[in-house]
Amino acid sequence: MYVFVVANLKIYPNHIHKMLKIAILVRQETTDKCTGKGCLQTFFSKTASFARYQDREIELVGFFHSGGDLDYKLGKMKEAGVQVIHVSTCMRGKYGGYEELVKKIARDFDVIGYTHGSTDGKTRKTESVTGKFIV
Repeated sequence: MYVFVVANLKIYPNHIHKMLKIAILVRQETTDKCTGKGCLQTFFSKTASFARYQDREIELVGFFHSGGDLDYKLGKMKEAGVQVIHVSTCMRGKYGGYEELVKKIARDFDVIGYTHGSTDGKTRKTESVTGKFIV
């Protein structure tokens, strides 16, 4: 099989795969004691919520927390070409406005509502909104 690479596009017979730009949003309070190991390990190994990208090239463009001016940060992610934001497992478990946040982010990005651990949350259902860049 021949593969041609032109400006981040891999062209296969009958397929075009563009590198997918991803960001991970974590809970500010959790960053006081969390190293990000779980989120980053599953990203780089393409496991858990990132297993859906086994056959795609992915790039981690941002790893940011929910504190401060979140609208500004989301704008910066949009400017950087981010297509998918994974809302971390700690956000799903402990962030009060998780469902509303997923809906807000989904206006401009595809959203996957967890990073690692169980697909189903312990205290609330995982919310994901896709269709803009991934199916």
